[in-house]
Amino acid sequence: MVDDTVNQVVESLQRPGFELPLLLFAGFRSLIDQMHAELARQGHPDARPAYGFAMQAIGRDGATASEVGRRLGVSKQAAGKTIDRLESLGYAERADDPADARRKLVRLTPRGLDGLRRSAAIFDELRARWAAELGPDRLRDLEDALRAMAPASGLRLDVAGWFGA
Repeated sequence: MVDDTVNQVVESLQRPGFELPLLLFAGFRSLIDQMHAELARQGHPDARPAYGFAMQAIGRDGATASEVGRRLGVSKQAAGKTIDRLESLGYAERADDPADARRKLVRLTPRGLDGLRRSAAIFDELRARWAAELGPDRLRDLEDALRAMAPASGLRLDVAGWFGA
């Protein structure tokens, strides 16, 4: 038993460190690509990963372009361009803020909310596929391990801004 543990530690130290982020990214990319392919089949062919992050940043209650930019880690202008594209695709709309007439809120339209609902259901299906392939216990262990290594501040939406820097 001790020899097996030592062998596992030695084997893990022999793997190059740069592979870990690449493997994590490959898993992420695979899930995102599969989700978008299915989302396109379900009536959202123009959805892109950046739009999903932006719609999450807008949220159910809406947000200003500045708030969206902060949440995404991009400038207000970059957020505005993404919001313009979401508007042109029918995923979002600008409206007066009932709490402050000087501000415009970006809100998700029924189409935007449908896209998010469908995305969530597709991710559930993809997770089930991973569980079938890896086994439910291994998948749960993987998720627990990733949670333990993730920052305590939680999940962030600023992927687009972080990659663009």
